[in-house]
Amino acid sequence: MGRYTRQDIIRMVEEEDVEFIRLQFTDMFGTLKNVAITRSQLEKALDHQCMFDGSSIEGFVRIEESDMYLYPDLDTFAIFPWRPRQGRVARIICDIYRPDGRPFEGDPRYILKKTLAEAETMGYQFNVGPECEFFLFHTDENGCPTTLTHERAGYFDLGPVDLGENARRDMVLALEEIGFEIEASHHEVAPAQHEIDFRYDEGLKTADNIMTFKLAVKTIAKRFGLFASFMPKPRYGINGSGMHINMSVSENGKNIFQDPSDELGLSREAYYFIGGLMKHMQGMTAITNPLVNSYKRLVKGYEAPVHIAWSATNRSPLIRIPAARGEATRIELRCPDPAANPYLALAVCLAAGLDGIKNRLQPPAPVKTNIFHMQEAEKEKLRIESLPVNLHDAVKAMKQDAFICSVLGPHISEKYAEAKEAEWEAYREQVTDWEISSYLYRI
Repeated sequence: MGRYTRQDIIRMVEEEDVEFIRLQFTDMFGTLKNVAITRSQLEKALDHQCMFDGSSIEGFVRIEESDMYLYPDLDTFAIFPWRPRQGRVARIICDIYRPDGRPFEGDPRYILKKTLAEAETMGYQFNVGPECEFFLFHTDENGCPTTLTHERAGYFDLGPVDLGENARRDMVLALEEIGFEIEASHHEVAPAQHEIDFRYDEGLKTADNIMTFKLAVKTIAKRFGLFASFMPKPRYGINGSGMHINMSVSENGKNIFQDPSDELGLSREAYYFIGGLMKHMQGMTAITNPLVNSYKRLVKGYEAPVHIAWSATNRSPLIRIPAARGEATRIELRCPDPAANPYLALAVCLAAGLDGIKNRLQPPAPVKTNIFHMQEAEKEKLRIESLPVNLHDAVKAMKQDAFICSVLGPHISEKYAEAKEAEWEAYREQVTDWEISSYLYRI
């Protein structure tokens, strides 16, 4: 049973003096969209009569089939604390439907819900805790974002060295007022880089929370005259921003990844889940790391993983098993970045893991030493493969993985690949500052 009913929403809007309601949804690339309505139109929206032009959203539909309907998920109702107290603004996250009442197969939220439903048929619930990193940069005299910062703080530094401390504090308070349970916040490794961790939750709720988190962080940053960027690698020579995904699966309320009798405290299902992730990782990377820029982060020397391996003892592999055991046992996938569409990223992670469980895919032995220090011959002997080195290779790997394409469905897999191939070509044709500085005077 849902948390809110239709009457609950109408009552809260009246009692809290809500004047505007944002009907939010997410496009194929993870960009948050919305149709704003006034309180007078709320009942119409709750009756699924709010329509928008789907042909205006990249990757949705053609102009001759453009009508789409927003179906509000009542449990996602929230009032924005950063908006005025009089004539307040609330939001409801929506699913997208076709005029004939069928879910739209290009809706990323639908893809995740479909994958979660498959897990439920197996008796499983998917739980996820993300670690979202971001940068706080200055804006110029016109309010446009830059990559400039006066800050020199590093890992776990505090004020006054951490110049973003007050902004991060207000972000935490705003998120808690919306209903987030914030577990920790701190300065990250690179200057002006930050992380705010919120409590794990069921898969769909977590994906919704990631979208809300990014909106809140960007909104509060703007109040401080800063720009919050979730770009994976905005500056050369420093660490990029990741979004590590911590995953567990429960059955009848019990974490099925735990097994005290195992040497590492892991169950067979945990090993199989790891096996599924490793099998499909190359095909998933275009989803978990969706930008040309994503692959500037996935390089040696900056703590980001490059090799498809796993470990319970070191952080160099792609998959890590954090030290906590019992109900806290979880699998951490370390390659995703915050540019990823969270609905699609969680869908492919879960589907790959379930494929591992269904087919009992045993992973190779864990890697106990730093992979970055291994010789190539040693990596070949251990059959350690690498992630795709650029977006072009990642999209190619995705198209070759029929299973991952089936999870995304033909609509998204085809349109996503088409768009990302165009993005790669546009990038490939550019003449960069590096090329000018390296070649112009020499040739």
